[in-house]
Amino acid sequence: MLRIRRELVDEIVAHARRDHPDEACGVIAGPEGSDSPERFIPMLNAARSPTFYEFDSGDLLKLYRELDANGEVPVVIYHSHTATEAYPSRTDASIAAEPDAHYVLVSTRDPEVHEFRSYRIVDAVITEEPVEIID
Repeated sequence: MLRIRRELVDEIVAHARRDHPDEACGVIAGPEGSDSPERFIPMLNAARSPTFYEFDSGDLLKLYRELDANGEVPVVIYHSHTATEAYPSRTDASIAAEPDAHYVLVSTRDPEVHEFRSYRIVDAVITEEPVEIID
């Protein structure tokens, strides 16, 4: 189960809306070993695509160095889908490289309502998990 503060959910959704019609992506870091999402880190979608996201390799290297220096890990890895439901694509599953992370997807296909769902993805196997939003 993903337990996440409402303000972090709001930041993810706002980032997804800002970057629409391109997919948005980013990370929420937390203390190593805690499974607690704490620090919102929006990233640039290097693909600048409405159907695919890709972290810039230089930005990703910088991020992992920063996480290591702070004793943090990527607790949540998020991205948006702009025209489809908030469910990982085959590509999303194939590039998921953090077996302990929560993979959050937000769909911005409806301008009034968003879908917010979380998954565990291990060896390209997708398992949806409940989300508890904490006020």
